Amino acid sequence: MSKVVLITGASSGIGKAIALFLSEKGMTVYGTSRTLKDDSNLPFTFVALDVLNVETIQKAVATIIDKEGRLDVLVNNAGMGITGPIEDTPTDEMRSVFNTNLFGPIDVMKAVLPQMRKQQSGKIINVTSIAGYMGLPYRGMYSASKGALELVTESIRMEVKNFGIDIVNVAPGDFATNIAAGRYHTPVFENSAYKKVYEENLALMNSHVDSGMDPIEMAKAIFKVINTEKTKIHYKVGGFMEKFSIVLKRVLPDNMYEKLLMNHYKL
Repeated sequence: MSKVVLITGASSGIGKAIALFLSEKGMTVYGTSRTLKDDSNLPFTFVALDVLNVETIQKAVATIIDKEGRLDVLVNNAGMGITGPIEDTPTDEMRSVFNTNLFGPIDVMKAVLPQMRKQQSGKIINVTSIAGYMGLPYRGMYSASKGALELVTESIRMEVKNFGIDIVNVAPGDFATNIAAGRYHTPVFENSAYKKVYEENLALMNSHVDSGMDPIEMAKAIFKVINTEKTKIHYKVGGFMEKFSIVLKRVLPDNMYEKLLMNHYKL
């Protein structure tokens, strides 16, 4: 029986790549975006869902269950980026990124769990970030929001395991997508104490995205997790040095690791 999959944030980037790839593999895929997209030339179906609006989440999930009678996989992919010195970044923008990257995915999980519990089966894949394993300069709020989702996943995974539901994290590194264009960028203020260094790091961050991996690699990783019976809790998908940076943080003294990061970001 074809698996029924819901993917949030499927109108572009990693989400769209996952939706296309899983469709090619014979799965019944529903992708979401805040407004309905034309899916007439796509192998998957769009439903309207805004992770900041619980009513739209519940309506989208109900629509899929009414049509398919089940929901096997949720890929919690929708998210947003944010950059800026913490001192210069408006606190409301910080709250906004947490609402999108943490509380939004939690609300989507809450919406699908009753059906998965009823089925006694289901898999939830939370798309986090390798940046969530470390506090990065000028990306502190992004790192914090994705790191928080990693820890929430660890908790809820244990809470639902007895219902036959599996929840994992998949953390991508830099991928060649339009995420840089969709980020909230704290302006480079002329009178900011961080002006020169932040300006340089903004260019560095955007170049990392432009030279990132093909999103198809993320799609392949998600497909593999869906078909893995005994999953790990954490998966990382990225370049060698991105993944190795997590290992280094685990084994190096804090100050030494901090110095490596500061050298990398020319601080």
